[in-house]
Amino acid sequence: MTRRELDAAAITDPALRAAFDRCRRLNARHGKTYFLATRLLPASRRPAVHALYAFARLADDIVDDLAAPAVAGDRAQRLQTLSRDLHTAITGGTGHHPVVTAVAHTAHHYRIPHSHFDDFLTSMRSDLTVTDYDTLDALRGYMHGSAAVIGLQMLPVLGHTAPRDEAAPHAAALGEAFQLTNFIRDVGEDLDRDRVYLPADLLAAEGVDRDLLFWSRRTGRRDPRITHALRSAAALARRFYARAEPGLNMLEPRSRPCVRTAFVLYGEILDAVARDGYAGVHRRSAVPLTRRAAVAAAGLARIAAGRLTAPAAPAAKETAR
Repeated sequence: MTRRELDAAAITDPALRAAFDRCRRLNARHGKTYFLATRLLPASRRPAVHALYAFARLADDIVDDLAAPAVAGDRAQRLQTLSRDLHTAITGGTGHHPVVTAVAHTAHHYRIPHSHFDDFLTSMRSDLTVTDYDTLDALRGYMHGSAAVIGLQMLPVLGHTAPRDEAAPHAAALGEAFQLTNFIRDVGEDLDRDRVYLPADLLAAEGVDRDLLFWSRRTGRRDPRITHALRSAAALARRFYARAEPGLNMLEPRSRPCVRTAFVLYGEILDAVARDGYAGVHRRSAVPLTRRAAVAAAGLARIAAGRLTAPAAPAAKETAR
């Protein structure tokens, strides 16, 4: 399947093909929902999506590497090395990491603004020192780089029928919706990294603070105030999904089943959290595999229906002799 995708994307250089294959394998291993949705894209566009995901994953793994000696600045140094490598590759030089090589090729091919990658890396650097956010506005400043720009990077790859300026805010909101969903699902794992991404003012409205969250994680005991706070956070995430949804029909028709599938499946992570009683401090909720398969099958059905109803291409006219 990788060969077909790379052939469809006209990626012929062996080293570049190997770099994109590395990205695809990273996506398949770590981004289960994301990877499943990507399978619904035209084959020619999948390598670019794999590259964008893999680069984000690469940076995220650096800042989340709990084994790295933070005192020695190891993670900061590795992130700076990654940033320099990307800058070299994206401005025409040779990248040293295969993921960087693939993402630089993607940025050039789809004319993705370099500033989107700068903003992303700025947010990744903040993860090395910032452990919480007082307000939603402060959190959104972080999410601009860590999530909104991912939606903006994806926009030229997916294609859009509406003007870019009209489609972009919806793409950015979808990135934020996905990330808020992750914050709610992964609140316990983030506590293990000494991070609280849910804004302090939202938590305080339900009587929750850092100490209560850490106490609950440490003891395994639940508190109704945390349940209420996570329910409020889920309602906030739903508002971001509502802002994003009009943008789905602004995408090129061939990309809509992919993004709608991701939209539905990520939204259903919030349903899974609710079914688990908002127990994210203690366990990670997930959408059942059977449900993920059913939503993907519905996406395939929409693709098939679109092909059947698409107007036939006009017959070629004979050249006058």
